[in-house]
Amino acid sequence: MDRKEAGFVGLGFMGAPMAANLLKAGWAVTAWNRSPGALDAFEALGGARVADVDGLRDAPVIIFMLPDLSYIEVAAAGLLASWSANPPAAGTAVVVMSSVSPSAVKEFGAHVARASGGNAVVVDAPVSGGTKGAVEGTLAIMVGADKGDFQRLLPLFGGMGSTVRRLGPLGSGSLAKACNQLIVGTTTAALAEAAELAERSGMDVAALYEVLAGGLAGSRVLDVVGPRLAAKDYEPTGPAKFMHKDLSFVLESAAAVHAAVPMAEAGVDLYAELKRQGLGEKDLAVVRQAISNLSGIAGCNKTAKTQ
Repeated sequence: MDRKEAGFVGLGFMGAPMAANLLKAGWAVTAWNRSPGALDAFEALGGARVADVDGLRDAPVIIFMLPDLSYIEVAAAGLLASWSANPPAAGTAVVVMSSVSPSAVKEFGAHVARASGGNAVVVDAPVSGGTKGAVEGTLAIMVGADKGDFQRLLPLFGGMGSTVRRLGPLGSGSLAKACNQLIVGTTTAALAEAAELAERSGMDVAALYEVLAGGLAGSRVLDVVGPRLAAKDYEPTGPAKFMHKDLSFVLESAAAVHAAVPMAEAGVDLYAELKRQGLGEKDLAVVRQAISNLSGIAGCNKTAKTQ
């Protein structure tokens, strides 16, 4: 891009280190966040702040890193109203880096195009790699965009991630992220299930994971989430409740193309149960606790049947 300037909306677990890495990469970043504490910390790193999102209207690119598209639509309402009255510069990019519905982000793209008089384009570019990847600047970034928009945004993405791929037009990035979450969510659940089975059978879970890591069951999910599962460390690096949302996008996308997704269906049920148990704000590894609680229920039911 001609100007290394960006707006950034959402300085949470992931957004704050991503925006900080853009500063390190030489970008002039102006941010908005609902809570002022994150903005204070961002200013201390050399960033700037605005009082509301429509204060970013003249930025050549505006990144949104909020929990879901509904949050983005609310946050961007004033911005789009401003653009309707006075369109932005041609080529303005709105980059959705949150995990959102592949179909809904296409609708959002059409809405932004209308509101901006065709001068702004929406690109979806969700990420994978967790807070560790966000801090280290090694995120995998899955992009849905036209080829030209992708090429001009590559320097921006390069400031936050080490693996950046264009998967197709708008919506493709979000579908790729849904596939990612299908693998991460169900693998984490399988590891948690194995941990509960092993521990209840008298095995050492950490030792089990060590030997699994050396075989075909080894994976990045095991490497990153395994230690938290083994230690029952559920301090949030990102709320587990979002996995239910992300897996729901898998079901939505599968229904549109008549694809069978039995693992995603099971995952949606399990993470819905996790939320019902009040564990949604904990780390994804808390799925082990959810499964443990289900084991307790199953044990009670079995005891009741034998009495």
